[in-house]
Amino acid sequence: MRASDVAYEAVRHQILDLTLPPGAILNEHALARELDLGRMPVREALARLAGDQLLEVVPRRGAVVAPLDLDTVVAIFDAREAVECGIAHVVTRRATAEQLVHLREMIEAAEAAKEGTAVEIFLQHDCSIHRYLLDMMGNHLLHAVGERLIQHNLRFWRSFFATSPAAADTMMSHLPLLAALEAHDGPAAQEAMRDHLNAARQLLKSTF
Repeated sequence: MRASDVAYEAVRHQILDLTLPPGAILNEHALARELDLGRMPVREALARLAGDQLLEVVPRRGAVVAPLDLDTVVAIFDAREAVECGIAHVVTRRATAEQLVHLREMIEAAEAAKEGTAVEIFLQHDCSIHRYLLDMMGNHLLHAVGERLIQHNLRFWRSFFATSPAAADTMMSHLPLLAALEAHDGPAAQEAMRDHLNAARQLLKSTF
């Protein structure tokens, strides 16, 4: 792995787990020392993270972790609806029996974490489910877009649960989506995904 890749993964992880919270200012020198890398790999990593829209480059301030304000979160959910509803519809035509069995196992694991209000375990399962739907789609042009949305979504939910008590009804179920996919019902899968996202949108009121 290249030094810039090491720096990218390290800083990205700190942004996603909120070690570097929204609005944090990143110092190239300090990061290079922390990661035991040169400034150039760190600079390249920060440029990639800015491309992912996890960082903003502000004149005379440098790199700043992107905000999680209302406009940003609304944009995340709008983008997810535009992309993921279509993915759910198409996946109904492409999903194999083996893939659906694996997806059921993943969703059942998420449901177990949801009922136990194990937030971080649930969020990891949730990310895995959405990544697997991307894999089932099998479209390399959409994959990078979908992965970026998953990262932004994970950062939002970690921020949400950092200030909100864990509860089963604040962790969105994937069971209706699973039922539609297993029935190979494209319109129902699309609506199930939209309902999943709209239920999450309702929680924005308690955050903002």
